[in-house]
Amino acid sequence: MGAAAETVIAHRGIITVCAMVATLMQALDATIANVALPYMQGSLSATSDEITWVLTSYITAAAIMTAPVGWLAARFGRKNLFILSLVGFTTASMLCGIAESLPQMVIFRLLQGMFGAALVPLSQATMLDIYPVAQRGSAMAIWGIGVMIGPILGPTLGGYLTELYNWRWVFYVNLPFGVLAIIGMAVFMPRSETQSALRFDWTGFAVIALGLGALQMMLDRGQDQDWFSSREIITEAVLAGLGIYLFLAHLLTAERPFIRPVIFRDRNFSASMLMMFAIGQILVSSSALMAPYLQTLANYPVQTAGLVMAPRGAGTMLAMMISGRLVQRLDPRKLMFLGVVLLLGSSYSMTGWTPDIAIHIQVITIMIQGMGIGFVFTPLQVIAFATLPMAMRTDATAMLSLFRNVGSAMGVSLTSALLAHNIQVAHAGLAANITPFNRALQASPSIYHALDPTTRPGAALLDFLVNQQAQIISYVDDFVFMTLTIVPALLLLPIMRRPAHSTAAPEDHPAVID
Repeated sequence: MGAAAETVIAHRGIITVCAMVATLMQALDATIANVALPYMQGSLSATSDEITWVLTSYITAAAIMTAPVGWLAARFGRKNLFILSLVGFTTASMLCGIAESLPQMVIFRLLQGMFGAALVPLSQATMLDIYPVAQRGSAMAIWGIGVMIGPILGPTLGGYLTELYNWRWVFYVNLPFGVLAIIGMAVFMPRSETQSALRFDWTGFAVIALGLGALQMMLDRGQDQDWFSSREIITEAVLAGLGIYLFLAHLLTAERPFIRPVIFRDRNFSASMLMMFAIGQILVSSSALMAPYLQTLANYPVQTAGLVMAPRGAGTMLAMMISGRLVQRLDPRKLMFLGVVLLLGSSYSMTGWTPDIAIHIQVITIMIQGMGIGFVFTPLQVIAFATLPMAMRTDATAMLSLFRNVGSAMGVSLTSALLAHNIQVAHAGLAANITPFNRALQASPSIYHALDPTTRPGAALLDFLVNQQAQIISYVDDFVFMTLTIVPALLLLPIMRRPAHSTAAPEDHPAVID
């Protein structure tokens, strides 16, 4: 162990940078395409609902392929899997950049998500191994910057690249960083042992893939197919429920499932997974909503929209640096409580937004939301791994990433479906009040003539105004939904136990990458 440990410590800085780059690339690509979606929609001849598949296909593939990361790392070696994932992710990014149709883009994004699934759990497990317990809070804060800043800065970087070049560069930008990470890991990361005798649990993987894939398809296509009036949606709902049930039954009864059920007996870790699911719902869906809101309703240019969303990343970085220093001195649950309260307050504030709201209020609110995410994320990593044996670390990081990805995918799909549905409902409700007897239309002859529905210009202008107001109402409804999804996170805090602040155990000190 000594030689290996010394090797890890000697190159710890370089390995940390490479792990951060890998994490940042994977997390960044969950949202970097957000502000470019309107431009991609025209190039790929897609509807506004279909273009969101560019986001959900990536997140869903990452969620499904995250589950077996622990087994793959043990079977083929963490270093080998890390390098293969980086090569595949970088190649898939280039393919996304050259896609000429929506089916091509969805296929390439699925590949990108499949290869990128292992990057975050492998990076986290590597960081946990090369830093002692006393420095683990700071290490998780550093690593967390990549995980949380990626989705937050994605729209800003995507806005710049789309404005200066075109939307394809949001994928091409991964090439130089991917090559650097591949070289760094190939040269400096110690080679880990492989367990060639391990057998893969195909049954467990097949049923969880069926459950998650069918659930995502149901959420993505539900609005288009009129939900449960469609046989397709009913079929997907049944398959989703069946797949998840079979996975849970298999997990509890199989002799060697690829996810060991003992991991869920740790109360801190189980509560942390649910907390990560809640944070995942907000992390991506909020930025996915904000990008079109700022561009479509507030009429901001794509570059300006990205800049308005940038303070969210600054707030997250600031909160992570503060919490990384305080997490070993204070009860991490108190920091998480502060983060959840900030998230609730910022989301509730957004329920009163209109496109005319002052830009400084938008910036402050978005920054507070970012700080809330930062104050939750770093203490969450410390609590989640505080009482877990080192041997379960890779499985645990994979499960945390799985729940974050599933939460992100469900958050994007639900908010998109609610937005589309509520726009139709609000449009119908507003249009029902437009009659010759409406006094608002009779207040001024100029207003009546401009909005006269019997003329083509009047009908077009009237429809535009009604549709705009319907969108404003629907976005507010989505912000209310996001606020409500945060509330259950408060109930998880009393379940968690405060980790003991002690020196590292012998096996947890500068650890060898297993």
